[in-house]
Amino acid sequence: MDGEAPERVPARTLEARVDGLFAGAGSDFETRAVEALDLTFDGLEGDRHGGPTRRTGGREPWYPRGTRIRNERQISILSRDELAALARDLAIPRLEPEWIGANMTLCGVDRLSWLPPRTLLFFEGGATLKLDGDNAPCRASGRAIARHVPERPDVERAFVRHATHRRGLVAWVEKPGRVVAGERVELRLPEQWIFA
Repeated sequence: MDGEAPERVPARTLEARVDGLFAGAGSDFETRAVEALDLTFDGLEGDRHGGPTRRTGGREPWYPRGTRIRNERQISILSRDELAALARDLAIPRLEPEWIGANMTLCGVDRLSWLPPRTLLFFEGGATLKLDGDNAPCRASGRAIARHVPERPDVERAFVRHATHRRGLVAWVEKPGRVVAGERVELRLPEQWIFA
């Protein structure tokens, strides 16, 4: 092999707590607060992002739009700290997770949106999620925020600029189970390296 092996960061474990759970109602983008989520291999039954597969869009320019692929975006996970920082940057009073389709908020992890792909989330009740990675901000989220802050129609585009690497994460269900608000989560980060 040519060159040196990349520098590696060892695997490690963090702890967090579920401080909010949210479910959608069919095709509606926004979610509403709930006490528990019943996760299946399809994600959340009845949720806009549920199901074992999904259709491609602007995030996958290498496929024709509408191509059916594996759904790695079943669950949207956010941090209220990151949302509060975004609200400050956008100069709006607040930014609620429900407005942008969150399914879950976690507390106790700084820079949640920067967690690496393949991180496993082991919930106290037995469910496991696997992170696909960073949830890139989109105009649909910006439009949803603008509906709640009608005096700021510019927030639709501003959100996309300001929310990069602060929009949370997307994950898929590796092991089904029930997740309850307030429960503890063990996050197992994989060994990491940069492939040069």
